[in-house]
Amino acid sequence: MLTARAVPVMTRIVSLLATFMLPMSVALADQVGASWYGNEHKRHRTASGQAFNPDGLTAAHRTLPFGTCLLIGNPKTGKTVRVTVNDRGPFTPGLALDLSLGAARAIGMRSTQKVNKGRC
Repeated sequence: MLTARAVPVMTRIVSLLATFMLPMSVALADQVGASWYGNEHKRHRTASGQAFNPDGLTAAHRTLPFGTCLLIGNPKTGKTVRVTVNDRGPFTPGLALDLSLGAARAIGMRSTQKVNKGRC
C-alpha cells in the first residue's frame, strides 16, 4: 500500500522514466544528417556569444533560435541526449546539425551520420 508521502515520489519516478525511456520513434520526430566538432574550436565564441565548450551538450543549427532544447538520438546505439542550440551551422549540404564533442560521445556517435531529432 502506498502512503501519502510515497505518491509524489512514485509520480516523479514515473515522470523521469517516461522522459528518458520513451521509444525513439515516439520521442524523436525527424531524422537528419549530423556531424560533430570538438577541441579545434575550444574557447572560440559561438554565434550566440558563449565560449564553446567541447565537452558541453550543445549543438549548432542554421535556423532554430538560440536556447532551443533538442532531444538527439543515435539510431545505431539507441542512446539519446538533450542539447541546447547555441551556434549556427553546419554549412555542409546534407547536414542539419553540428553536435559538440560531448554530445556526440554521449550518444556514441563516431562520425557524420543520420540522427533522430526532436524537441525537448
